[in-house]
Amino acid sequence: MNPFRYERAHDASSAVALLAQEPGGVFLAGGTNLVDHLRLGVRQPDLLIDISHLPFDRIEPLPDGGVRIGALVRNSDLAADRTIRTRYPLLAQALLAGASGQLRNLATTGGNLLQRTRCVYFQDITRPCNKRIPGSGCPARQGYHRELAILGASEACIATHPSDMAVALVALDAVVRVLGPQGERAIPLTDFYRLPGEEPQRDTVLSHGELITAVDLPPLALATRSHYRKIRDRASYAFALVSVAAALDVTDGVVRDVRIALGGVAPRPWRAMKAEAVLRGAPATEEVFGRAAEAELAEAQPLPGNAFKVPLARNTLVRTLLDLTGEGV
Repeated sequence: MNPFRYERAHDASSAVALLAQEPGGVFLAGGTNLVDHLRLGVRQPDLLIDISHLPFDRIEPLPDGGVRIGALVRNSDLAADRTIRTRYPLLAQALLAGASGQLRNLATTGGNLLQRTRCVYFQDITRPCNKRIPGSGCPARQGYHRELAILGASEACIATHPSDMAVALVALDAVVRVLGPQGERAIPLTDFYRLPGEEPQRDTVLSHGELITAVDLPPLALATRSHYRKIRDRASYAFALVSVAAALDVTDGVVRDVRIALGGVAPRPWRAMKAEAVLRGAPATEEVFGRAAEAELAEAQPLPGNAFKVPLARNTLVRTLLDLTGEGV
């Protein structure tokens, strides 16, 4: 058992100040990921700062017509919210595809975003892992890599980001609001996550002491026509092998606008910019959808055990887009 101090934060500023003074400290909200890693010995913080009572548990309209989601809004409450279900259905669908009902009742918006990018070797402290101990090696490359990355990986790490919610939020152009020792800042979610490169131990661009306070959704009209599709090994409580979050605006058979993100294929939720570029202004046909998917996956670098993800991602993206046009079967 690793001993640690526990402090309950009474306001955001004091929580940030307290963590900034303790290099070995972490914030604790729902704890659905952190507590698992404490039990496994993967993480051994010196200080836990409980932020679960801070006033960030509301879903509120923004003046520009968007929506602000507090960092402590529970996943189950967010999925059930009428505004989210109506205006951003892919987000509600992604949340309901994640974890289990019990975990969704406890997990928070901010905590979900900060799940560690990981694989089985990261969670096994008897094995080397560059994310846990930089420079120790990546046994996944020669070991079990069926569930791991085909895009954006490096020699140092091929783990995949596990969040379903984050994939939907990336497709929705979400912005993360953060409070830190240097004040507040807003980070587009597409810039929030890091690729592993030579520093796989750093999942995000957050500095130590920074606290997520909210996530803002823009008033994205095409999001009302959106869908989240998740392919996994079993119907519940399983990470995605491949997932697709897509929003589509088609007028007179032509794609006017589109947003696409992929999950289960990269160390971060993967915004499919190349596929979007192919689709904008093009006919909304299966042939064009296939070309868009192939453009996005052209630089995939699968290993033998996960090469199936390339055609699986292509076909899942095409099927999702067809469904949004009403052509799916």
